[in-house]
Amino acid sequence: MVQLHDKRLIRPTLLATLVAGVALSQLICPAGLQAEPERPVNFVIIMADDLGYGDLGCYGGERSKTPNIDALATGGLKFLDFHSSGAVCSPTRAGLMTGRYQQRVGVPGVITAAGHRHIGMPLAEVTFAEVLKEAGYATGMFGKWHLGYQPKFNPVHQGFDQFRGYVSGNVDFFSHVDQVGKYDWWEGDKQIEEEGYVTHLITKHSVKFIEEHQDRPFCLYVAHEAPHYPYQGPGDKPLRTVGGKFNNQGARKDIAQAYKEMVEAMDDGVGEIVAALKKHDLEEDTLVMFFSDNGANQRGSNGALRGHKGSVWEGGHRVPCLARWPGVIEAGETTDVMTITLDIFPTLVELAGAKHSPQGKIDGVSLAGLLRDQTPLERERLFWGTRRGRAMRDGDWKLVAAGKGKPMLFDLGEDLAEATDLAGKHPDRAAKMINELGDWEQEVGPSEFPSAERRRDAN
Repeated sequence: MVQLHDKRLIRPTLLATLVAGVALSQLICPAGLQAEPERPVNFVIIMADDLGYGDLGCYGGERSKTPNIDALATGGLKFLDFHSSGAVCSPTRAGLMTGRYQQRVGVPGVITAAGHRHIGMPLAEVTFAEVLKEAGYATGMFGKWHLGYQPKFNPVHQGFDQFRGYVSGNVDFFSHVDQVGKYDWWEGDKQIEEEGYVTHLITKHSVKFIEEHQDRPFCLYVAHEAPHYPYQGPGDKPLRTVGGKFNNQGARKDIAQAYKEMVEAMDDGVGEIVAALKKHDLEEDTLVMFFSDNGANQRGSNGALRGHKGSVWEGGHRVPCLARWPGVIEAGETTDVMTITLDIFPTLVELAGAKHSPQGKIDGVSLAGLLRDQTPLERERLFWGTRRGRAMRDGDWKLVAAGKGKPMLFDLGEDLAEATDLAGKHPDRAAKMINELGDWEQEVGPSEFPSAERRRDAN
């Protein structure tokens, strides 16, 4: 078990006695007193939904004001080459939870509200929450699950002590009705009634979780809905009703303004969470990471990247990522090391000092050394597979097989916009990567659900 230590349990009078004792011991014994064990690091993992590479101020975005998220960058580490393992919702979340390519996990596509209510991430898969819980951590999740609708697939059966949120791909931000007209707001594996704007509720319960567990190690997973549709700002009204007919995208015509309001409400929530850590003297004991589950759709911004959510172009999976841990991560640093959401699982496990003997292959690589002192990773290749295409990275080289045309080859070091196909100039490299991509597909399995279960991606 991980040893627990809370510095706030030492009373002021006792602390004064200890300080005096240390000073006296140094006169008697130069070696001094033996240091007390350090408190295990806490984790706050925040994931936005459909937030693009160019949606944040710290990545050059100008549409929304995001001072609190930007502060994670100025106070920590900004990733320039971070990716989601999927290009849509459910697959990335399965990879995040397990550290394994989602194809291995059996969640290669979106678990839709209309066509996949019987499907969920297998309970045999081990999540980072289960490993950390076994190591003595309190575990809580608030927000979007999207890894199974049935109660048996609920987060509380996959390692989380607490869950408040929704299990579908999206809900009305006020009525909490999913896009097929079913009510979808849960506490644990039971539906409950709760009023409020989804982003505000996620923040409220996250802050409460920190307050209730400030005296022990905790892992908090904050899975925001914003800026995914329906496009509703905090000042809007409910649109969806149980069993009713409605526009899933929302009723607003000024979607750009609604998108801005949604991103800024999420940014306010990040500020409240960081303020709660500061209030309880937990900042230096807590690693905060923020990223997105995939790139933005056409409503958001992926900056200069090609493509959008759902594609294997950079705009579909290169996403913003920030890490803050005062006293450990130097402020204002950047890294261009190629990283992915699969890396979160092994990172948390290593930093927690937890024990885990995986039954299957873990595809992610721990970022512990990178976070502490920017130690390079021993990795050269990453792969993506979706219903719409396949892709792989080998260093700066990227192979894209999308559509019916021949696979294309790009040098991202010189061409981040994926504008110039170099397959003709480098046929041997292209052929080698095509073979490696095929081998990967054979190993991990198909990148879409079987045709009998396939539905339109209503995510």
